[in-house]
Amino acid sequence: MSDSLRSSFRIRFLLGFIACGGLIGYALYSQYALGLEPCNLCIFQRVAMIALGIVFLLGALAGPKARWARAIWGVLAVLAAAVGMLVSGKHLWIQSLPPDQVPSCGAPLKDMLQMAHMGATTYGKVIMKVFAGSGECAKITWTLFGLSMPGWVLICFIVLALWAAFAGFRRRA
Repeated sequence: MSDSLRSSFRIRFLLGFIACGGLIGYALYSQYALGLEPCNLCIFQRVAMIALGIVFLLGALAGPKARWARAIWGVLAVLAAAVGMLVSGKHLWIQSLPPDQVPSCGAPLKDMLQMAHMGATTYGKVIMKVFAGSGECAKITWTLFGLSMPGWVLICFIVLALWAAFAGFRRRA
């Protein structure tokens, strides 16, 4: 029984990893094939999705036997997804603002990180600046069924968090 639980946990976490990989693949496709340049919040959403994918992959490779260990992997995945949900939610909020309330456009993330590297600011300030949002984050350049990209990413994070909780806390195979 323990081996079947372990194997089903591995399969579920591997499927979570594959889903994250597919979503990152589509993000790269939309950037390089469709020409949709990601804003700073989009990049942070990608980072959160990659982190979630890494948790799913490591959990699948570990394939813990103990129920408490599977639960820890589930919690780690849910936490990574929660960070992505926060960023996606913030992005949606910025997109919903009236034009006169949208923050002004800021420097691209790579420029802000370069300034931080040169000591002009700290990485914490860069993260706070990006999370505050900027004008380019308010632009909606892609929709599907009336939802913008961050809306769909938020839905994906929610589904993946539920999947991680299901995989991590399920008692039976």
